Amino acid sequence: MANQKAKVAARNKFIEECYIRIPKSVVMSEQKEHSVKWWQREWSETTKGAITKEFFPKIEDRLKFRINVTSYFTSIVTGHGNIKA
Repeated sequence: MANQKAKVAARNKFIEECYIRIPKSVVMSEQKEHSVKWWQREWSETTKGAITKEFFPKIEDRLKFRINVTSYFTSIVTGHGNIKA
């Protein structure tokens, strides 16, 4: 039904455009910024991941790193695994 309504609306020449054309890059950039802020809020509020938070307190800083994630890396950063402290 949604597709049918969309097709009817798309063919209607009397409907005025109700949006401003915005480049896809702007939308993607704003969406990424919003997502990082949301992620940071969630990251700050959770009580889990204390060891990982010591390595990466800010999501934005973590995203700047190019990290080759391996099982050893994950074991160290999460505090899990068969590692001697």
